[in-house]
Amino acid sequence: MTSSDSAAPPRFAEAVTAMGLAELLPRVRRFPDSTRTAQEAADAIGCELSQICKSLIFAADGVPVLVLMDGSSRVDVELVRRELGAAKVTRAKADVVRDFTGYAIGGVPPFGHRTKTRVLADRSLLAHDVVWAAAGTPYAVFPMEPKELVTHAGAALVDVRE
Repeated sequence: MTSSDSAAPPRFAEAVTAMGLAELLPRVRRFPDSTRTAQEAADAIGCELSQICKSLIFAADGVPVLVLMDGSSRVDVELVRRELGAAKVTRAKADVVRDFTGYAIGGVPPFGHRTKTRVLADRSLLAHDVVWAAAGTPYAVFPMEPKELVTHAGAALVDVRE
């Protein structure tokens, strides 16, 4: 299967292919309705909310950082701040997310971003055999084994959920 045959958007397909992960492309599923939120994605896929991997961008002392969190949990910003040793952590604005990752909120994948950054992955993702993550648009997702996802994202495993 070529990237043009995949349900993956071109930017994501090019990024994962460059990472040596072209085998992901046949697994990408595109839905007619939005999978922008974790709940929408879980409903479309037919999985548990906690099986969705949210890719959330925060600003730690003004520097973007990616936090991967299970879909049923919220990020505790204070725990992220402590983990990073930052003075201040806030949720990044939509324009910062797009500029930094190359993707819009609701479609940010866990890897394949325009800019490399520090990545934290909450341990709650490891509770499942498979998790689903955004594949570059609010309509496309892909499944992956959580440990593999964390490895490819270059993430540090942490406990940062509320």
